[in-house]
Amino acid sequence: MAIVLRSIPGIGPVASTMLIAVMPEIGTITGEEAAALTGLAPVAHDSGTLRGKRAIAGGRRALRHVMFQAARVAAHHNPSMRTFADRLRKAGKPHKVIITAVARKLITIAKALCKSRQKWAARAP
Repeated sequence: MAIVLRSIPGIGPVASTMLIAVMPEIGTITGEEAAALTGLAPVAHDSGTLRGKRAIAGGRRALRHVMFQAARVAAHHNPSMRTFADRLRKAGKPHKVIITAVARKLITIAKALCKSRQKWAARAP
């Protein structure tokens, strides 16, 4: 499992170890569940007709902090994550929103690769 996770550009030894130790169920859950367990899922702050801002909350805090660091690396060194982050940046999104989106995408990719037990393979442009 660690070899599969380490094959993803941006996920290093610390992030892969944390994913395995803190979220051992990563290969058996859905992407939404993985994001919620990590604390990267948006939580609504609505009441009646009031519609508040979405924010991330809950989950496994230590893993979320490690995934933020992995997302920063992935946004620079992973070609598909770089294009995703650049697209969000051009849309005018704030830096923290971009890093959170990249971290959530990394968790989803890690979950899918662990489920299929296949290494990362970059897509052709």
